[in-house]
Amino acid sequence: MRIALFGTSADPPTAGHQAILCWLAERYDRVAVWAADNPFKSQQTPLHHRAQMLQLLIAEIKPQRQNIGFYQELSSHRTLETVEKAQQWGQVELTLVIGADLIEQLPRWYLIKDLLQQVQLLVIPRPGYGIEESDLARLRELGAKIAIADLTGLDVSSTAYRDRCDPEAVTPQVKAYIHQQHLYKCQDAPKEKLSIR
Repeated sequence: MRIALFGTSADPPTAGHQAILCWLAERYDRVAVWAADNPFKSQQTPLHHRAQMLQLLIAEIKPQRQNIGFYQELSSHRTLETVEKAQQWGQVELTLVIGADLIEQLPRWYLIKDLLQQVQLLVIPRPGYGIEESDLARLRELGAKIAIADLTGLDVSSTAYRDRCDPEAVTPQVKAYIHQQHLYKCQDAPKEKLSIR
């Protein structure tokens, strides 16, 4: 069984994440998704909120994509531990899905050589992030088997939503949850009043 492993900070999960999940579901037997704390990021929204938003995002597409599953038990600060948990599913071929923005930091991940022996890497191109051949070569030297997805993620990001409440970034159910829970400062910022002349 071919399984795509897709952990994400999901702070918040975006329409871009959803598009990636749909693309993966067409190409893998199962897509395992979870919300994760990224040790390279500070001040993240509490994990239980990010996990809930990710579940809402998946629920929006689940009727059409039955092979996408939410597996929060895979979440770990160390991706190697995530992979070891996934291997308990039996005879599986694991592909770790990462965004192009993570290529440069990947060599600093915990026991990266051990991790790369156990998974294939699938890199999802992202607008604004180049994929440098020198970075890929460095990963191959560490033992990586790399494929580049023939998909470019949507030009939306979690950061853009947190900073500016970009209305195109999140799906309706995720947006409703964010507002209900008052998760990001931008949504609570006072709107500029129109001046009446």
